[in-house]
Amino acid sequence: MTGRQQWAVVGVVVAVLAVALGVASHFMKDELFPVTIGSTAPEFRAKKIESNQYRASSDFKGKVVLLNIWATYCEPCKIEMPSLEALHKAYGDSGLKIVAVEIDPSVTDDSIRTYAKNLGITFEILHDPTHTIEKAYQTTGYPETFVIGPEGTIRKKWIGPDNWTSIGNRALIAQLLGLATPRSAVIGDR
Repeated sequence: MTGRQQWAVVGVVVAVLAVALGVASHFMKDELFPVTIGSTAPEFRAKKIESNQYRASSDFKGKVVLLNIWATYCEPCKIEMPSLEALHKAYGDSGLKIVAVEIDPSVTDDSIRTYAKNLGITFEILHDPTHTIEKAYQTTGYPETFVIGPEGTIRKKWIGPDNWTSIGNRALIAQLLGLATPRSAVIGDR
């Protein structure tokens, strides 16, 4: 075999390996590149329930965002909502953006608005019946919440309901907002 033929064989092997690597990375993307603490928050887009307008993750660039993915039929989601509202009241004026994205395609924007009104929710609620946000964030259940720092990095990922007014959660939010201490006087120690 000549040197030229050897290089041709090497070139074919490298090309086959490159194609195999590309195919494997496409099909194993979630395993190779999981959405977790320390990763860049994926882009998202969802419909506002008040209008036919959409919000995108780029609308919150440079902000501290608590992204909550939930469904109206989810009881743990309903249990968690009051603590999200309390966190919103404590830190919303300081720059915290709580964005709750409802994912059920069988509910209407009107029913989501009624649901939120009955719970006294005042933070932003979006609707993504296409499940695009679930795919982007690789969610495994509801509720699933991501705290995103102003630089766009996921700082906390939580599967299931959480007490967002806990000392640890308030300390994280205060730190990301650049506040000296958690606002325990505003929402009480729990």
